[in-house]
Amino acid sequence: MLALISRGAAGTRADLARLTGMARSTVAQRVEALIEHGLVEETGAGASTGGRPPRLLRLDTARNCVLGVDLGATHCRVALMDIGGTILAASEDPVQIGQGPLSVLEHVDTRMHELLAEAGRPLETLKAVGIGVPGPVEFATGRPVAPPIMPGWHEYPVPEFFTGRYPVEVLVDNDVNVLALGERRFAYPDSAHLLFVKIGTGIGCGVVVDGHLHRGAQGGAGDIGHIRVPDAADALCRCGNTGCLEAVAGGAALAARLTAAGVPAATGRDVVALVNQGDGTALRLVREGGRIIGDVLAGLVNFFNPEVIVVGGVMARVHEPLLAGMREVIYQRSLPLATHRLTVVPSRSGEEGGVLGAGRLAIDHVLAPDHVNRALSPPTGAT
Repeated sequence: MLALISRGAAGTRADLARLTGMARSTVAQRVEALIEHGLVEETGAGASTGGRPPRLLRLDTARNCVLGVDLGATHCRVALMDIGGTILAASEDPVQIGQGPLSVLEHVDTRMHELLAEAGRPLETLKAVGIGVPGPVEFATGRPVAPPIMPGWHEYPVPEFFTGRYPVEVLVDNDVNVLALGERRFAYPDSAHLLFVKIGTGIGCGVVVDGHLHRGAQGGAGDIGHIRVPDAADALCRCGNTGCLEAVAGGAALAARLTAAGVPAATGRDVVALVNQGDGTALRLVREGGRIIGDVLAGLVNFFNPEVIVVGGVMARVHEPLLAGMREVIYQRSLPLATHRLTVVPSRSGEEGGVLGAGRLAIDHVLAPDHVNRALSPPTGAT
């Protein structure tokens, strides 16, 4: 019932009874429980079809908000959102993830209190915090696992940093999953099968299956940057292996190849700048990198059959040559049925995608049926 109300599909008790097939008495009992728990509120009267006008139901956004946190290698974006998805206040700061978890999370904690004050929301209205980090995460525990660019974060209990201080629930996921969730929710809500490919220093992929994130058994699904590619046996990857996709086609790899070709570039951002300046070598290498990525994605298209592949990350800023190379190989090497309606497009959510997805991660948890049912159920042994 809460899902129907939150989607706007049901606005009255009569709507809920009609859509669920439940008795009006059962609907009334459960709606009262949702109101008492503070998740739903009744507003003014709706249109009458004869008799007393019905009271309208909607999410109680005044008493329920979440925090979305997007942590990158060099940035921290934080947004306070109500459970309807409206941003109430937001901030962005340059923060080095390499400073370690305590310093970075203290910064997030400070921003959290500032945004709550700015929005005029007391701390008790904050129900959940969603955090995206640039490294592998064991989703069940919220702990980063051997993240290459996050020194000091391995197995750090990120949720406990907050839950030890506040009565709030915390969910932590890798940044690509969070980006996939944000892109799907805010740009492609009707796409049930989606791949979000982030191409920055490294390469990762968020997988949406039947409208839900697919994380795999421990949270490691979608790490395509470490798939071995042909003819790249000598390319050393930061993971310790050789021949990985990101060691050949990631932003750092393209910058190194440009430098070796006599065009100095230190990062993926430098590569983007050179392409935008019309440098022919940079343009050629970016398109070639797109073909290499497309070769890996062609296998995923045949295996998974997505509706849309969304490309984000710093390298997506030169999406025309990059996506041209990707499309060329994907459509050549994938089966016709799998590509019949497939689109390969740049991200629509841009730099805000991470924080929007982190907030959505928290909202989905607050509104999840299992979570709500546990909150509404009396403790074992209660009368």
